Amino acid sequence: MISALDVPLDLSQPPTITQQSPKDYIVDPRENIVIQCEAKGKPPPSFSWTRNGTHFDIDKDAQVTMKPNSGTLVINIMNGGKAEAYEGVYQCTARNERGAAISNNIVIRPSRSPLWTKEKLEPHQVREGDSLVLHCRPPVGLPPPIIFWMDNAFQRLHQSERVSQGLNGDLYFSNVQPEDTREDYICYARFNHTQTIQQKQPISVKVFSTKPVTEKQPTLLTPTGSTSTKVELRGNVLLLECIAAGLPTPGIHWIKEGGELPANRTFFENFKKTLKIIDVSEADSGNYKCIARNILGSVHHVISVTVKAAPYWITAPRNLVLSPGEDGTLICRANGNPKPNISWLANGVPIAIAPEDPSRKVDGDTIIFSHVQERSSAVYQCNASNEYGYLLANAFVNVLAEPPRILTPANKLYQVIADSPALLDCAYFGSPKPEIEWFKGVKGSILRGNEYVFHDNGTLEIPVAQKDSTGTYTCVARNELGKIQNEVQLEVKDPTMIIKQPEYKVIQRYGQVSFECIIKHDSTLLPTVIWLKDNDELPDDERFLVGKDNLTIMNVTDKDDGTYTCIVNTTLDSVSASAVLTVVARPNPPFDLELTGQLERSVELSWIPGDENNSPITNFVIEYEDGLHEPGVWHYQTEVPGTQTTVQLKLSPYVNYSFRVIAVNEIGRSQPSEPSEQYLTKSANPDENPSNVQGIGSEPDNLVITWEPLKGFQSNGPGLQYKVSWRQKDVDDEWTSVIVANVSKYIVSGTPTFVPYEIKVQALNDLGYAPEPSEVIGHSGEDLPMVAPGNVQVHVINSTLAKVHWDPVPLKTVRGHLQGYKVYYWKVQSLSRRSRRHVEKKILTFRGNKTFGMLPGLEPYSSYKLNVRVVNGKGEGPASPDKVFKTPEGVPSSPSFLKITNPTLDSLTLEWGSPTHPNGVLTSYVLKFQPINNTHELGPLVEIRIPANESSLILKNLNYSTRYKFYFNAQTSVGSGSQITEEAVTIMDEGKMAMASRQVDIATQGWFIGLMCAVALLILILLIVCFIRRNKGGKYPVKEKEDAHADPEIQPMKEDDGTFGEYSDAEDHKPLKKGSRTPSDRTVKKEDSDDSLVDYGEGVNGQFNEDGSFIGQYSGKKEKEPAEGNESSEAPSPVNAMNSFV
Repeated sequence: MISALDVPLDLSQPPTITQQSPKDYIVDPRENIVIQCEAKGKPPPSFSWTRNGTHFDIDKDAQVTMKPNSGTLVINIMNGGKAEAYEGVYQCTARNERGAAISNNIVIRPSRSPLWTKEKLEPHQVREGDSLVLHCRPPVGLPPPIIFWMDNAFQRLHQSERVSQGLNGDLYFSNVQPEDTREDYICYARFNHTQTIQQKQPISVKVFSTKPVTEKQPTLLTPTGSTSTKVELRGNVLLLECIAAGLPTPGIHWIKEGGELPANRTFFENFKKTLKIIDVSEADSGNYKCIARNILGSVHHVISVTVKAAPYWITAPRNLVLSPGEDGTLICRANGNPKPNISWLANGVPIAIAPEDPSRKVDGDTIIFSHVQERSSAVYQCNASNEYGYLLANAFVNVLAEPPRILTPANKLYQVIADSPALLDCAYFGSPKPEIEWFKGVKGSILRGNEYVFHDNGTLEIPVAQKDSTGTYTCVARNELGKIQNEVQLEVKDPTMIIKQPEYKVIQRYGQVSFECIIKHDSTLLPTVIWLKDNDELPDDERFLVGKDNLTIMNVTDKDDGTYTCIVNTTLDSVSASAVLTVVARPNPPFDLELTGQLERSVELSWIPGDENNSPITNFVIEYEDGLHEPGVWHYQTEVPGTQTTVQLKLSPYVNYSFRVIAVNEIGRSQPSEPSEQYLTKSANPDENPSNVQGIGSEPDNLVITWEPLKGFQSNGPGLQYKVSWRQKDVDDEWTSVIVANVSKYIVSGTPTFVPYEIKVQALNDLGYAPEPSEVIGHSGEDLPMVAPGNVQVHVINSTLAKVHWDPVPLKTVRGHLQGYKVYYWKVQSLSRRSRRHVEKKILTFRGNKTFGMLPGLEPYSSYKLNVRVVNGKGEGPASPDKVFKTPEGVPSSPSFLKITNPTLDSLTLEWGSPTHPNGVLTSYVLKFQPINNTHELGPLVEIRIPANESSLILKNLNYSTRYKFYFNAQTSVGSGSQITEEAVTIMDEGKMAMASRQVDIATQGWFIGLMCAVALLILILLIVCFIRRNKGGKYPVKEKEDAHADPEIQPMKEDDGTFGEYSDAEDHKPLKKGSRTPSDRTVKKEDSDDSLVDYGEGVNGQFNEDGSFIGQYSGKKEKEPAEGNESSEAPSPVNAMNSFV
C-alpha cells in the first residue's frame, strides 16, 4: 500500500482536482467571470459542470466557454452579458475511466456598491460637554464597504480619546467642545471591488457654550445596556467595542472575567475602545468586561463571547495506491462546533446509491478496502458539514501492479557545508510499495545506525555531515516485481566564516571610519560580500567605499548612524556579522528659552535641550548680556548639570538682562542658543563699594587715593559716583570728603611728608549710598632720607671676606618706608703692586632694618673703601664717611706660564712668569720634577727652592734622552699657591746614535718585522681591553697607586676661625707631548661656611670678585703634587702607550 504518493503521469490514475475557485466568489460585474477548475489524471479527464444542483449545458449559452484541456469556465460579461444572470452555485466534475473527482460548491455573486438614499439631514445643535453620535448608515454593499470620515477638503477628521469612529462607522463624541463646530462632517464608503467611493450628505454640528460647563460621569454610547452577546468563529478575529460619554473624557479598561487576556494575541485599538483578539479558539469563549472611568465615577458592560467553529480537518483522506489483492483504508476525520456530520461519495455519487464494490466497507468516517482488484479504482469524496460551513476532500483508490522505479535523476550532485544536515533524495514509485535501502560507495555495506535518518519518501538524511561523508551513495528500491538502484554524489565543503568581524565604532561627525569583514571559505566556492545599512542597501553615495574586505565611510554625517552588516553568500551557505556605528558630535543648541517668575533680584530660566548627537549632555552653561551697560558682551553666569532644564538666576538691579544657554558634552560645546527675551531689573542703591582702595603719595606733599571702580551692572542704578574721604591718622581731624564720577583716582595736595592717613571710598547713585565702606591706611608722599648711618665699623675676617657694622638712622629721618641699607665698597689698590687702576664700585643691598652685613669676594692683600646709605621708596639718603680697610695676604695664583727650552744631553732651561695675582709678597718659587720611563712610571722626585726675584733656571746633570715632568708654584708667607706642570725630554747621545747606525739594521730583517707585527697586534688587543674596563668604571693599577698617596698641598678649610682656605681641583697629570695638560675628574668638596648667606646682602652688580664674582674664591683650581717614589701618576692612555713603543 502506498499512501499519499504521487503517481507518475505515465501510469493510469483517477482524476485529481489541482485548482479551483474559492467557495465564496465575489466577482466584478464589469469584467468577465472566470470559474477555475483544473485536474490531472491518466487518461486525461473530461469536465462537466452543475449550476444550482442541475447540469449546466455550456454549449447552449453563447456567453459561456470552457478552456481547452481544462474545466475552467469563462463567462463573457464584457460583450453584452450581465453578471447578475449568472449568480448561483457551481460545481465542477473531472472524470476518466478510473473515476470522477468533484470541486467545492462555488457560490458566484457580483459585487454591489449602491448609492446612499436621499435624506434630509438636520443640523445638530449640542451643548458644550454633552455627548454626540453622528450616524453614517452606509448602503449595504457586497462586500461591505470601508467607512471613514473627512471634511470638504478631503482631509481625514482628527480622532482622539474624545472623538472616534465606531466599528459600525458612526462618529462618536464622548463630549463636544466649541472647536467641534463645523458644517462638513462627511461619511465616505469605499467599495474596494469596484474601486468606487460613495459620499453621504455633509452633517452640520453647532456647539453652544454654557458657563460653567457641567462635568458628567461616564455612560456607554455603545453597546447599550449592561450585557450583550457575541458569537465568533474559530480562527477569525474577535473585535469587541466600548465607547463611553462623559466629561472629563472617560478612559477604557478591558478584563476577562475568570481569566487573563491571551498573551501575544491581544491588541487594543481606537484609543483602547476596541479589544482585538486574533486567531480565536474555543478557549477564548467567556465574559469580557469593559470599564469606562473618569474622576466622577465609572460604568461597565459585560460581553459574553461564544466561539463556534466551522468544520476543520483532523485527518483528511489521502490517495491510496494498492496492488491487486492488498488491503487499505480511507480515513476522514473532522471537528467543529457543533460537531460536523461526515458523509461519503464515490465518483461524486452518494455512496449509498453508488455501484456496489465487494472490496469496500463503510464504517462511519472510515472506508475499509480488502483484497482489491483493478475494478476497485475510484475517487471517493468525504463531506464534513455543520451550520457554519463544510469541508470537501477527494481521495482516490488506484489499483496498480508496477515494478519499482526511481524518479531522482542519476548521479545527482549534492553539496552541503560541513556540520550541517545532508538530504539525499531517492524519490520512488512502485506497487506494491518498494523497500528502500542505502549504501555508501559501489561495494559498501548497507547504511544503518543512529548517524542516519531514513525518511518514508526514500530520502537519506545525514544529520551532521563531515568531510569524510563525501562520496558516492547508492539507493536501491525493490518489490516483488523487481529491483532498481540509483547513485548520487555528496560533496561536503568547509563552512564560510568571518574571521574578523566589524566592530562597534564611535566616530565624530565629518570623520572617517572603516569596518573590516575578513572571511575564510572553501576554495571551491566563490563568495560574494554584500554590505547593508539597517538591513537595507547602502546609500548610493560616493562617500561609501567598499573594498575587498572592508567598508570605509568618508566624511561621516549624522545620517550614517546605524547598524552595518557584512553578508557573505556562497551557493551553499551564508554568514553575516553586524556592528553599530554611532556618530557623535557637539550637541545642538538649546531652544525655546523662557523667563518666568520675574522678581527684583531673581528670575527662573527654562529651555528645551537640542539633540545631544549620541553623546550625553553633561552640563549647560548660562551666559548673560547687559544690554544697558555692555551690549554685545556675554558674561558667564552659572552652569547646571545636563539633566536640568531650569535654573533660578540671581540678578542685580538696573541691568537689562538677556540670557543664552550652551550645551556641553564630551565632544565639545554647542553653539549658543538664541537669546531669551530681555528683562530690565529695577534700580536700587549700590550693594558694594569700590575694591582695592589705596593711598600712596607720588610727591612729598601729596596723597594719591586710587580704587577699583564698580562695573556697570554693579552700579545698581543711574548716576554712579564715588564719595572719597580722608583724614590724618592719630590726629583729631574731621573727615574731608569730595564726590567724583567717572574716575578711579583722586589727588590730595598740600599734605605733610610721609604721614599716615585714614581713607575710605563709598559708591552712590541717584537712589542713594552704598553701605558704609571700611577704612584703609595710606601714606602721603615720601622724601629722600635726611641723615647717613653712623658708627660704621669693618671687621676683616680673612683675605677675601669682611663684615661691616653700622648704627641705624632714626625713623623720623627716613621720611618714607624704610627699605634697607646699601653698602658701596671698592678696591683702592693692591698692596703688592702699588699700582692704581680703574675704580669699580660694588653695591650690596641689605633689606629691612639690618645693621650689619658680609662683604664677600674681596681680593687678598688689598686696600678697600666703603660707605653706607639708608634707602626708602623715594631713593637713597646721604653716604656715611668713607671707611678704609685692608685685607691680609693670601696664597698666590699659579705662575702665569712655565716654558722649557734649550734641551741638551743633560740639561734643560726653565723660564716662568710671576703669578697674575700674587695676593701678597712672594717669598720663593718651588720646583719639583721627576723622570718618566717608557712604561710611564715616575722616578724619584727632586725639589728645588728658587728666590722670588728669579725668572729662569738651567737644570743640569740630567739623563740624556729622558722625559721629565715638572711641577712649579709660587709661595707667600701664607703658603703655596696653585701649581703649573710641564713635560720635556733631553736629547739623545750622538756617539751612541752613530754606533747604532754602524750595526746591522734589524728593522729590515723579516723575522724582526714579523715579531713587531705580533707585538703590535697584542698591544692593540690590550688597548681594547683597557678601553672596555675604563668605560665600565674600573680602576687601573697606576690609578690605585696614585690614590694611595694623598696630595700634600691640598689645604682644608680652617674651621677654627671660619675662614676659607684656597682649594684646588685634584688632577691626574699625564705625560703628554708638547707640554699638554690633562684635567682630572677628581674634585674636593667645599665645606660649609659658618657665615649665613643672608648676611651677604643683594649685589646690584651681580657677582663678587674683581668683576663682581666671589664664588671662585671658594673653589680655585690647583695642580696635584707629584707622588714620591717610582710610581705612575696616571692610567695608561693609548696615545702614550704608542709613544712609549715608538
